[in-house]
Amino acid sequence: MENTLFTGVNILDCTGAEPYPGEVLVEGKRITAIARGTDKLPRDNSDVIEGGGTATLMPGLIESHAHLSIDNVDDLASIGMIPPEENTLIAMRNAAFYLDCGITSCISAAASKARMDVVIRNAINKGEIAGPRLLAASPWLTVTGGLGDMRTLHMPDISSMALMADGPEEFRRLTRELIREGVDIIKLVISGDTFVPHAPSDSTVMSEAEVAAAAEVVHAHGKRMSAHARSADSVKLAVKHGVKVIYHANFADEEAIDMLEANKDWVFVSPNIGFTATAAYEGSEWFTEEEVVELGFREELEGAAKGLQELRRRGIRILGGGDYGFFVTPHGDNAKDLGHLIKYCGFTPMEALQSMTKHGGAAMDLPNELGQIQEGFLADLLLVDGDPLAEPEVLLDRDKLIAVMKDGQFHKQSK
Repeated sequence: MENTLFTGVNILDCTGAEPYPGEVLVEGKRITAIARGTDKLPRDNSDVIEGGGTATLMPGLIESHAHLSIDNVDDLASIGMIPPEENTLIAMRNAAFYLDCGITSCISAAASKARMDVVIRNAINKGEIAGPRLLAASPWLTVTGGLGDMRTLHMPDISSMALMADGPEEFRRLTRELIREGVDIIKLVISGDTFVPHAPSDSTVMSEAEVAAAAEVVHAHGKRMSAHARSADSVKLAVKHGVKVIYHANFADEEAIDMLEANKDWVFVSPNIGFTATAAYEGSEWFTEEEVVELGFREELEGAAKGLQELRRRGIRILGGGDYGFFVTPHGDNAKDLGHLIKYCGFTPMEALQSMTKHGGAAMDLPNELGQIQEGFLADLLLVDGDPLAEPEVLLDRDKLIAVMKDGQFHKQSK
């Protein structure tokens, strides 16, 4: 296998250090050598990629809340109506598109069908289709009346991307079935949500017995959990029962934040503020001003920003990206979250970038292999025509991505 040498690049390694000029050598799947300044690396048997002194070499982006199998939908019921054959093609297309966008790894936050992520993950791993490295999730596991339960008494067969269960025994059985089918992650819907009138975001719809039953099975099988957890009590249940990635957490109270801080060595918060931020201030295409006010998007964003600032202050790792694939947040806009964290939450550009690089690698259980440019790390790399620290929005321009590399192989390489 021919090696790749990046030269004349500004290395943004996402460790927290400032960028520096240098060279990076990739052998096989890994970064094997890094030179700083005017130091040179061996060029023998290497394909030399010249950055011209202006291009930035950085780690590939890591999406913490991926929905590869949904297609920029505007209602949940439409997801359930898509036949599995067509849905598989949608997921394949989105997987390749994510690589086009410089997203080289994804933590799925729910699949549209029970085995959808599993099939896509396996095909990517075998090299049969293009796509990011993927942790495969289950559909949402929700309760009757929770987010994703589209049924009514007169229309009991409407589905979305959720599987409904009630009581600990049903959750225990369903979790076992999904693990049998090959998922990496069981996704629980513990709280309500903005768009569920009978179960709003500050409500906790799953019981502790239900969460505990699912957790018992997950931990026994060495798998992992994520959770839709907006309410304070849902965050507390998630931490108590070992949920690794907690989504939203926008109503976390002092006790919940204390629990997150006490467990910050293993827990991550993925706030997914893209939908709220876009709807609050850029949503005139979809919402009237009256609807923005009625739905409380601006108040929700303000509360989430305040909570995130406190989480950051206490050293809890924040993950970027999230909930892209819906009508307000289409696939490909994922890196907008970097700007949202900076503009609304007071993050520095470096802190924002680390939410989709260094911290994402740790959340994927690869803290010493993924999300940074260091010797021995996996060669998931972006060569960018510009400076993502000075202009994070450059990562939204696919024409500015000179090269996209995953596992030492180019998905894209502009000549």
